[in-house]
Parts: sequence; structure tokens; C-alpha cells
Amino acid sequence: MRTVFVIAAVVVSVSFARSDAAIVERTVEYRHLEDTLKGYLVYDDAAQGQRPGVLVVHEWWGLNDYAKGRARQLAALGYVAFALDMYGDGRSTREAHEAKSWSGRFYGKPLQHQRALAGLEVLRGHERVAPGKLAVIGYCFGGSTALSLAYSGADVAVAVSFHGNLVLPRPSADIAARILVCHGADDPFVTDDDVRAFQEAMRRLGIDWQLIAYGGARHSFTNPGADRAGIDGVAYDKAADRCSWRHMLMLFEETFAGPK
Repeated sequence: MRTVFVIAAVVVSVSFARSDAAIVERTVEYRHLEDTLKGYLVYDDAAQGQRPGVLVVHEWWGLNDYAKGRARQLAALGYVAFALDMYGDGRSTREAHEAKSWSGRFYGKPLQHQRALAGLEVLRGHERVAPGKLAVIGYCFGGSTALSLAYSGADVAVAVSFHGNLVLPRPSADIAARILVCHGADDPFVTDDDVRAFQEAMRRLGIDWQLIAYGGARHSFTNPGADRAGIDGVAYDKAADRCSWRHMLMLFEETFAGPK
């Protein structure tokens, strides 16, 4: 039986995004199977009442400053955000071979959505999160994880994948989440055949879905540090980054009627 146990939540820092907003950041330690995980929770302490919660799933590099920065952006907009830890101990790396090894434990396996579900339960259990108002977003490896979580039947209203692999649901999957895929039209790691197979699967299942392809954008187009990885086909695209973020927020606003 899978168990999730929140061991501790420690305030590690407090900053101010606006004069009337206290952005609280916490490291939350929890467990899944044999691993101790260290996620990053952030929210606006000045916001009143319960808010929608957004689970953030990191790239294959692990829980680094990029994933945490996205969580802080969401908190500044009024959402409660939790950047989960897929690998354990809040690990991250800058070495592609190491990231490939770590992520390989999860890709295409039940453990991928099960580990994400452990993070979702932490977010769901927070007193500031409104019942039934949960979303998951992810980047690259995290994008495929976000889709896998939605396909599993988890209680998320929205799932957003940014430049993630287009994993496919089971033909009998019962998917309630609204799905948005933000895709780089020139991403060499996601082929046109992959896109067609994804679209066909969505149509067959009658899912509420959107796939937006950004012209000229390649893999990891939302990450300003993508070019430093030195990987062919991986590059930041400022316009696609901004547009995809707006598209996500539009879907959140439609679904949740704003963070309030």
C-alpha cells in the first residue's frame, strides 16, 4: 500500500513580491515508498481564504531553482504552489547523464504518476488549498509526468505540459482533467507523428484538450538557462515562454474563476 507521510514543514525564507504580499516559502519533507522527499511550498500569506493549488513538476534536472522560481511566480498571482521532489532529498544536477539516469526510473512506468500523486497529496492537504481546485504543471520530464498524473484519474482539474514528451493514455482511461500541451513546433524530441498520435488519443477519449505549437520553438523553450546545457535542439525562446505562460493562466482563470 502506498503511504504518504508529511514529516516536517520548515519556513526557510520570507520575501516580498508586493507591498501587501508576504510570500512564504517552506521546505516540506514527506515520504513515498523508500524515499524521503523534500518539496518546496510557496504561497502569499496576505491572501485571504482558500486558493487553488498548483503542483509543479520539475525537468529531468531535478528540483532546482528554475522549478522553484515557477512556483514563486504562481504564488505571487495568488495560487498555492508546491514544487514536488521526484528524486528524493531535493536533488538536482547539471549533468545530462545523471539526469537521464534519475528520470529513467520513472519514464513510462506506474511509479511516474504514483510519485507525482504523493506530491499532490501534500498540496491537497494544505489548509490554504481550496477543495477540488487542483492543477498540475510540468516541464520536459515534468510535462510527461503531469500528463501521466492526469491520465491516472487523479483529482486534478487542469494538467499543463510545457515541452514534455507526449505520453499517451490507456484506451480505457477515464480522464476528468482539462489538458493543455504547450509544444515547441521545432522540438526535435517530439516528432510530428508523436503529435498526431496524441491528438488522435485525445479525440478518441473525448477529453477537453488543447495543443498549442509555438513556431520556431525548440525543446525546453521556457527555461532561460536551456542553452547552457549544450544539447542540440534545446534552446530558450522568450516569445514562446511568455505566450505559453499566458495560455496556462487563461485556462486556470476559466477553470477556477481566478485564484480566489
